[in-house]
Amino acid sequence: MSEEHHLHDHEHGSVHAPPQPDDKVHSYYQILGIALKELLIEKGVVSADDVRRQIERRDSITPANGARVVAKAWTDPAFRKRLLDDANGAVSELGFEMTTAKLVAIENTAGEHNVVVCTLCSCYPRDLLGLPPSWYKSRAYRARVVREPRAVLAEFGTHVPEHVVVRVHDSTADMRFLVVPERPEGTQGLGEAELAALVTRDSMIGVARASAPNR
Repeated sequence: MSEEHHLHDHEHGSVHAPPQPDDKVHSYYQILGIALKELLIEKGVVSADDVRRQIERRDSITPANGARVVAKAWTDPAFRKRLLDDANGAVSELGFEMTTAKLVAIENTAGEHNVVVCTLCSCYPRDLLGLPPSWYKSRAYRARVVREPRAVLAEFGTHVPEHVVVRVHDSTADMRFLVVPERPEGTQGLGEAELAALVTRDSMIGVARASAPNR
């Protein structure tokens, strides 16, 4: 069995158990965030409308944006190369600006499967994929995927053959990852919009594969 990661030991648990974030830490930062927002509004640094517009903009971002990027990479070899070399620049070509962190695109192949985690909190390419799923933030996922990634992937229904290298990538405050899943077989002749419909959020995190086309 071949697995690669560069992380420390973590706790065990069930990924599909109810999410187990550190409630005290999250509550602290939620209260801190509300207090900071109210202070900035009170001081005139931002307005309540500014805050509302930013929340609405963030809520409008969905994994469909990332799916467009993947579909473009599947159909355009030059774009794929730019994406793997400079993901921030490549996604900006499609109108998606990653302004808060460096984006790194990692490609799944026949011999390598990539999966993403944030072991410290929930760093995630929100500017491209929207809000992370609750299980991504759970203590169980963050702990187990770095120690037993094949077992965790199997719980998502993704069984990785023994000869395939599994690499776990740890997101940070300065770096986010986008998995480019393998293009499903039988998709020759499909357009970008049809291909994008096969790309799921979970496949861009690496816990699933892109969906097979309907026959």
